[in-house]
Amino acid sequence: MAAPATARLEEIEPKACSCGQTRRAFVDVEPGTASVHLLDVEAATSHYHRKATEIYVVLEGEGQVELDGVAHPAGPLSAFLIPPGTRHRAIGELRALVVAIPAADDEDEYFDA
Repeated sequence: MAAPATARLEEIEPKACSCGQTRRAFVDVEPGTASVHLLDVEAATSHYHRKATEIYVVLEGEGQVELDGVAHPAGPLSAFLIPPGTRHRAIGELRALVVAIPAADDEDEYFDA
């Protein structure tokens, strides 16, 4: 059983990802049931996950979240449930809170050729 954990997302070093810059918390907490990310969107590339479900909650900005090629309006407090196998990307100047279940794993990120 995992112990409780806390994080201050603004204190985590940003990491480049397929959606822009992310600050990931709880990726190393056992048993890896979930992680939370503060995502600043920059030139996102469409991708999918085979294992992870993601929930995007837009905190700031305006743009779109593309799900399997369909663009959906995105603005503050809009939320998106992204099941495994769904090709997705965020478009625009957005800041989002992303919850990944199970925890984010860079090896569970796939791109179409």
